[in-house]
Amino acid sequence: MRKSYRVKKESEFQEVFETHNSVANRQFVIYSLDKPNQLHFRVGISVGKKIGNAVHRNWVKRRIRQSLLELKPYLRQDVDFIVIARPAADQMSMADVKASLIHVLKLAKLIDPNYDSEEKS
Repeated sequence: MRKSYRVKKESEFQEVFETHNSVANRQFVIYSLDKPNQLHFRVGISVGKKIGNAVHRNWVKRRIRQSLLELKPYLRQDVDFIVIARPAADQMSMADVKASLIHVLKLAKLIDPNYDSEEKS
């Protein structure tokens, strides 16, 4: 995923986090902030030290980025959002990470609600 799609600065991360607009499932928490004049979505990824060592944390980040890259055409473009991994995330396969992300993105209303049927066709 190109860097223009990432929330990089601490101040931008805090701006999204302070909206308190969040949803969660067992593996991920998503905070979102609407940005109506934005050309495409931006995402920040946070994987804390409770997940494990640096190798495990990087593994989880790569899985999240790859899943979001595959979901890119179906995601809302006018938002900034942050994905925070919970400790259960490092025990998941790539398919499980993607399925869990889809679930939490639907809860946050950041992905097309008909995503499943569109993917099959």
